[in-house]
Amino acid sequence: MKRESVSAVIITYNEENNIRRCLESLRWVNEIVIVDGYSADKTAAIAKEYGAKIIMHKFEGDFGLERNVGNQNAMGDWILALDADEEVPPKTRAAIEGILESGSEFNGYNVFRDQFFLGRLMEHGGRRHRIVNFYRREKTVFEGKVHHLVKVDGKVKDADFAINHYPFNSISQFIQKHDRYTRYEAEEMFEKHGAARSDEIRYNLTWRPVKIFFKTYIKKKGYKDGMHGLIFCILFSWGYFLRWAKYWELCSKK
Repeated sequence: MKRESVSAVIITYNEENNIRRCLESLRWVNEIVIVDGYSADKTAAIAKEYGAKIIMHKFEGDFGLERNVGNQNAMGDWILALDADEEVPPKTRAAIEGILESGSEFNGYNVFRDQFFLGRLMEHGGRRHRIVNFYRREKTVFEGKVHHLVKVDGKVKDADFAINHYPFNSISQFIQKHDRYTRYEAEEMFEKHGAARSDEIRYNLTWRPVKIFFKTYIKKKGYKDGMHGLIFCILFSWGYFLRWAKYWELCSKK
């Protein structure tokens, strides 16, 4: 059986501080495709060092569209969809290469995502979750802007391998990212649902963030990650509050 090929597709925007670690972990793939939102830093220059194909595409808050653009410009039988702040550990590389060698009855894999916060692996609080980010190119499309859905034509398997995710190297970075992402989320909510009732907004600005903190810090044992766990769970709950505050702001203008 002929070994199948794999393209790594990465969405970037001003990621010069993250992209090299990601690309170093991808030297074994057949192709690297970068969908770049016209970065003002050295992201594109670093990617060129690794022979990446760079697609310049202005980012307008639609992550699903960016993923589809990457898929359309890739050549591999399989796609490994990553963010610039992720890396592929050696065990995951070995598992994926095994699939490429032997073939698979599945068209997608729901892969573990191990999240780091300020350099520490978050082992509790529900931070280890799955995403479909390894899939057959011709069998998969993305729908939705921010929290996009991965639509795979065929069977999807829960993988026993993981990728490493380093989204927040500082608290300032957490705040900056969530300030940006919550704007996109609020705009998508308003686009889909219009203005919500005042009681629904009040609930999601008050009790819901408290419940999220209780769920992540107590029920899912985020406290076991020590001070990192406490700070992360507070910030995570705040991010939910911020999304609904911006949604309320949009509603109040109409």
